[in-house]
Amino acid sequence: MPDRTFAKFTFFKLDPAWQRRDAEARAEDKREFLAACEDFATDRSLRAYSTVGTRGDTDLMLLAQSPLLEDIHTFHVVLAQSGLAKWSTIPHSYLATTKRSPYSEAEARPEICTSQRRYCIVYPLDKKREWYRLPLERRRSVMAEHIEIGRRYPEITINTAYSFGLDDQEFVVSFECDDPAEFLDLVEELRGSESSAYTLRDVPIFTCVAMSIGRALDALDGTATPRAAALAER
Repeated sequence: MPDRTFAKFTFFKLDPAWQRRDAEARAEDKREFLAACEDFATDRSLRAYSTVGTRGDTDLMLLAQSPLLEDIHTFHVVLAQSGLAKWSTIPHSYLATTKRSPYSEAEARPEICTSQRRYCIVYPLDKKREWYRLPLERRRSVMAEHIEIGRRYPEITINTAYSFGLDDQEFVVSFECDDPAEFLDLVEELRGSESSAYTLRDVPIFTCVAMSIGRALDALDGTATPRAAALAER
C-alpha cells in the first residue's frame, strides 16, 4: 500500500451552446467522456460530483486518485479527446497528495473521499507564514482545539490533502457529509478557534453532490444516455 496518493480535483464548466446540440450528439459526447472515466476507474479511484445548482462557475467535479502522478496526467490527456471535453473549460483545478499529518498520530489515508455520504464540500487552504514560524509543539497545541471541534461532528468526515510545491495552494480540504447545514455549523464554530486566525485563504468553496459518473453527466443536460443510465443504476 503506497504511503502517499496523488489526488486531482478537476472542475468542468460546459459551454451553454452544448445544450443546444441535438440529443444524439450530446449523448455521444457523454459516452466518450464516460468511456475515458471507466478506463481510469478500472483499477484506480475516481469519484464524480455534480455542482449544477450549487455553483455558477462549474457543473461537474471529478476526483481522480492514483499513487502515480503519470496516471492522472494520462487520464486527463485521454479525457481531453472526448467530445464533451471539447465543449468544456476547467475554471478550477487542484493537485494534492495524501500524507501523514504532523498534528495527529493517525496514519495517512491511502485514499480520500471514500464514504457514501451525499455531499462533498471542497476548498483550497493557505496558512499565514506566521503559522510556520511557530514551534511544532505550539502548532500541535493550537490544532488540538481544531481537531476537538471536528470531533463534535462525527457525521462529517474531514480529509486533508497537501499541495506544498505541487500547486498554488498549500492544502485541499474536503468534507463529506449528508447534511450541508451541519457543515455550516461546524465551519461557524471553527471560525472562533485560534487556528482560524492563521488562515490566509479558504476560498473558493464548492458544495458538490456525490453521484455516479453517469448521473453526473446526465445532470449536465437532464437527458440520460442508455449507457449512462445503466451505470447510474449500479
